[in-house]
Amino acid sequence: MPKLDFWYDFASTYSYLSAMRIADAAQAAGVAIVYRPFLLGPIFKTMGWSTSPFQIYPAKGQYMVRDITRIANDRSLSFQMPPTFPVNGLHAARIALAGEREGWIGQFTRNVFEAQFAHARDIADRAVLSAILEDLRLDPEPILERSAAPDIKEALRAQTDSAAQRGVFGAPTFITGDGEIFWGDDRLDQALAWAARAASG
Repeated sequence: MPKLDFWYDFASTYSYLSAMRIADAAQAAGVAIVYRPFLLGPIFKTMGWSTSPFQIYPAKGQYMVRDITRIANDRSLSFQMPPTFPVNGLHAARIALAGEREGWIGQFTRNVFEAQFAHARDIADRAVLSAILEDLRLDPEPILERSAAPDIKEALRAQTDSAAQRGVFGAPTFITGDGEIFWGDDRLDQALAWAARAASG
């Protein structure tokens, strides 16, 4: 089955839009999704930015909120900007990586984005993350402990480095098996189609 890498930062509003539809869209396209959580902060720093460009450029930030509100309404999704933006998604990303081997990274990813951007919950809060894990019928304490292990921390650093090396500069980004890069939620369908064609030869 062809694969598509889904690179996302939990602080990314547009990644929320993709996370809420990517599983169904990929299944329809016959493409497997590889979830790639990473941190945009270190990549932004190489560009000379200390925070999200939506904060640096207020007009762009205001447009983003309106744009996502329109798209979310069209897709029957709830959308609220969380009280803190951009949120610190470090712990959520580490938990996601801890769940990759156990097969729940996709649903966890979706639920974290939904908690943050549909319900304006603080995903930097340990209690919020614990509740998300419990909703998945998982025991949060060993998972939270596992997510703080040195190998998980290193895995997230390596994943962020890999994103930069592969040319990722924003989220969501989709990379096909033949290395084609697509940036933005509005490129998801094109990325899936490319991945399917590239795999078929």
